Amino acid sequence: MTGDFPTRAVMASHQLAQLRRLLGAILPDNAFYRNKLAHVDPAIASVEDFSARFPFTTKQELADDQRSHPPFGSNLTFPLTSYTRYHQTSGTTSAPLRWLDTPESWHWMVENWKEIYQAAGVSVGDRVYFAFSFGPFIGFWLAFDAAQQLGCLCIPGGGLSTAGRLRAMAENRATVLCCTPSYAAHLAEVAARDHFDLKAAAVRLLIVAGEPGGSVPATRRRLEELWPGVRIFDHHGMTETGPVSHECPAQPGTLHILDRAYLAEVMDAEGKAARAGEVGELVLTVLGRTGSPLLRYRTGDLARAGGACACGRPGTALPGGLLGRTDEMVVVRGVNVYPTAVEDVLRGFSEIAEYQVEVDRSRALVELTLRIEPRSDCATAEAEALVDRVQQALHEAFNLRVPVALAPAGSLPRFEMKARRWV
Repeated sequence: MTGDFPTRAVMASHQLAQLRRLLGAILPDNAFYRNKLAHVDPAIASVEDFSARFPFTTKQELADDQRSHPPFGSNLTFPLTSYTRYHQTSGTTSAPLRWLDTPESWHWMVENWKEIYQAAGVSVGDRVYFAFSFGPFIGFWLAFDAAQQLGCLCIPGGGLSTAGRLRAMAENRATVLCCTPSYAAHLAEVAARDHFDLKAAAVRLLIVAGEPGGSVPATRRRLEELWPGVRIFDHHGMTETGPVSHECPAQPGTLHILDRAYLAEVMDAEGKAARAGEVGELVLTVLGRTGSPLLRYRTGDLARAGGACACGRPGTALPGGLLGRTDEMVVVRGVNVYPTAVEDVLRGFSEIAEYQVEVDRSRALVELTLRIEPRSDCATAEAEALVDRVQQALHEAFNLRVPVALAPAGSLPRFEMKARRWV
């Protein structure tokens, strides 16, 4: 693949050259970084020198900048007439960020997406179904453009119901499905309700993104059960950065950073490099998106710092994938509880159709409560017994007592986009 390097030294040399080129391009004309780096010597001796001396960029800084310089902010390297693409973040935890791209930056990101497809085994002749509406979120458009350029037949699923998408996939013999893990589960739920045989569909590959579920072992197993014979392939990206990583083809559950395109760091709570095995925040420097650059961007994503992957690829690996968000991890009676860890427990119960976690911070100690919605074919007695089994499993996993209650069938929300189960 184009992102492979023979050694880490060769990778670092490539990244250093890209960093120098990027800084040379943005510092004269990008007002945001010209002001931010006014007292930083831009001459960098190594990748380590860059990480040691250059400050983080935060989402709050970018939001403040867009409020001060509406509507697009000052993080633009070229005149506004150079930009042809507009997208925005999902706004899950704050007001959406607006993001612009030049044709050159867009082409760079499409090439990154093509690398993800190639790692997943997508090629000419595949028919790729995109099971979501094409709004301002960047991932849909990039994935569609990249698949088209690979020579795939691209089938948009916007404006259709879930049942309509299932029919369209079957009628058009789609071989690849792109969606979130939550929506893949919902597609299977509707297929079972409508007696639609997923085994008869032509889908052989399910590419999931938008939330960490594709690298959560129990969620992955659940999707494999719901989509018999279909391979699950995880990847992640952000509107602010573009496509960042893909699943290791030989080690499912590990994400490989596209090291050709990104300099990745995992930082601890004190802003220092996390040691191997420690959980920290993923920090990214985007090496090729010159028109709207990001240097040492604190993504808010939690990851485990890893060494070399067991597959032998020398680049940056994230064992376990993304573990959640820094603003989602909660400390309950001294125990760090990550959303992905809770999901790994709950997806081990095939009887659970959907769930929701309530975080109560109104008291001195944070409390969690959980609502689970059993599958429609789950009898009342089974559902009541399920509550006790789930409470016991949570206690064994976290040594915490987490109250669990039943939710009526069909009452909890389903998600086409990023799931919001923690409230």
